[in-house]
Amino acid sequence: MTTVLETSDTLRPMARQPSRLPDRLLAFSGVLWFLAAAIGQWIFVYYVAAFYSPLLARKGLAGLDETHLPDGHVPGDDIGNIAIAFHILIAVIIIGGGPLQLIPQIRNRFPAFHRYVGRIYMTTAVATSLAGLYLVWTRGVLGGMTAQIAISLDGVLIILFAAIAIRFAMARQIDRHRRWAMRLFMVVSAVWFFRIGLMFWFMTTGGAGVDTETFTGPFITFIYFGQMFVPLLFLEIYFRAQDHQNPAFKIAATFLILLATAVTATGVFAATMGMWLPRL
Repeated sequence: MTTVLETSDTLRPMARQPSRLPDRLLAFSGVLWFLAAAIGQWIFVYYVAAFYSPLLARKGLAGLDETHLPDGHVPGDDIGNIAIAFHILIAVIIIGGGPLQLIPQIRNRFPAFHRYVGRIYMTTAVATSLAGLYLVWTRGVLGGMTAQIAISLDGVLIILFAAIAIRFAMARQIDRHRRWAMRLFMVVSAVWFFRIGLMFWFMTTGGAGVDTETFTGPFITFIYFGQMFVPLLFLEIYFRAQDHQNPAFKIAATFLILLATAVTATGVFAATMGMWLPRL
């Protein structure tokens, strides 16, 4: 599904990497994954902006009727309809701005911009999580109770990780802040990981373990929880490899990150060609 990104808790220029080959390879694999993920997330942002924004601009909340969303627009439920529209459009800010926070050249050269975008990112991530929690338990979601529990857990993790990242930023413990900000990035991106993971699975297996009529099955159960825990697992492996002194461990982690990069890039391609572009 995916993995992780930067070095010293965020991407660094290669010239600043440690001189040992295992460290350089590990750093390179992180950069490569980040590029695949950033490109994929910006494609998703373009799709959301190009598909949903015109509908909402022309027809207001009623435009949700013309989307693929189940119960996208419910007459009389103004709060729910507004929550859905907010949840959709705010993704442009969250998914679009997240990768910018992980680029060290931007952070180092434009620290004020980094702090400003970071505050917006965390605020909107928490706000959309609250909106998502409301929608999941008032309107339901494809996948039934399993999906409700998994999505709710992701919302709780977003709020928790944002609070921890802010705490370390205020305490000026920057390295710890960056690691928690990266964990936040992973759980905030779960909705994107879900889509590329699902499309990767359909592209490579034809949808084994998925009942397309009810949107249930073993793989659906896995991906609802895997959309957040698989990225977090690879991220933690990457962190441990950074801190570990054993070159063999670093090399093994590098191969895992490269594998995740290949899966991520394939999932992005499958989602772009099979899900996003056809709807534009």
